[in-house]
Amino acid sequence: MKNIIAPLPAEFDIHPLRVEFRNKDVERNFQAHHLPRNQATLRTTLVFCSFFYLAFALTDASVLGYTSETLLLFFARMFVAVTAMTGLYLARTRPASSAVLQLAATAAEIVGMGTFMLIVQHRPGEIPWHAMSFSIMLIVVYVFIPNRLIVSQTIAFSATALFIIVVSSMLTLRFSDMLTMSMLLLLTNSFGLVAARRYHRLWRDEYRVRALLTDQAMKDHLTGCYNRRHLHDVLLPTELKRAQRHRLSFAVILCDIDHFKSINDTFGHLCGDAVLQNCSAVLHNCVRRQVDCVVRYGGEEFLLLLPEMDKTDAVRLAERLRLSCAQTPIEVGGQSVAVTASFGVLAVDLTSGDADVTEEAIIAAADKLLYRAKTEGRNNIQADSLLDGMGRRPV
Repeated sequence: MKNIIAPLPAEFDIHPLRVEFRNKDVERNFQAHHLPRNQATLRTTLVFCSFFYLAFALTDASVLGYTSETLLLFFARMFVAVTAMTGLYLARTRPASSAVLQLAATAAEIVGMGTFMLIVQHRPGEIPWHAMSFSIMLIVVYVFIPNRLIVSQTIAFSATALFIIVVSSMLTLRFSDMLTMSMLLLLTNSFGLVAARRYHRLWRDEYRVRALLTDQAMKDHLTGCYNRRHLHDVLLPTELKRAQRHRLSFAVILCDIDHFKSINDTFGHLCGDAVLQNCSAVLHNCVRRQVDCVVRYGGEEFLLLLPEMDKTDAVRLAERLRLSCAQTPIEVGGQSVAVTASFGVLAVDLTSGDADVTEEAIIAAADKLLYRAKTEGRNNIQADSLLDGMGRRPV
């Protein structure tokens, strides 16, 4: 069966070593998408680990008695719990920050590992138990504490090396036992790293497929423009509410390719598709990237949503678009097909805070302007303003 999902764009490439998206913006969006899940996971893991870190203070007392060493280890264990709770508090006060969450995770890992080395030094007669506990901690670092893989890996390998150095300095194990313990810890790191890489990869694979499907749901396949449904569900309502809230202006340009049916009938639908793609490219090249939105509104109609643009600038942009379309003929099958377009330009002025303007009124007014441009000879621009609070409408 053929794969129905199109190839993933280059910005979704995953770095093979870091297991992060190469594109920093995509990685940042991925982290933001998974932030609620990561916050819940970190909260559960740190609370659970802090409880058992403190509970194991009972074993310090049973081994060392009620001595100054026991008190020292108790305060060290308390420091781990305080670090974890402080990190969770900071993450809660900044719920939209992935950086704070990762900082909390990193601090808890470093303090937890450092405190464990102190425990090992003060309880040298239980190295096998310490090695088993340390292996569990490594798995927690790799799998259960949400952090960047490269950070988790660095902490885990550094802590493993430090643990081996501490144990070696005690001279309590034979060389063969020391070698066996080191190999088992290396095996734990290997399995933990493989599991962590798998999780990080799966989460990003899921995210990029979800992102692609979302993009396909709101984009027109032929032209790459936003589709009409996304305009009415998201783009226009969002911009209208933003303009009303902040008392801004914006503009809408409705564009229609002239004599498109005749082009299809004369040169075929493949030529018609090429004309649509060319017109889309012209529109995308002329608008402000990451600001303006280009929508395929109908068969041969396109709509441009232009935030914070007044009538003068919108008309100037429409003229650039009109000239670009007219000066860019389509070459199909050795034939040059001349293409022109008509434009209805509507400026929406909400600077006085009128909340009565509706999406339907905006589209109807822009459509009326486009119709006037078509009836007055095509390949021209008709413009007007939808003035806030003045009751004036395009005629």
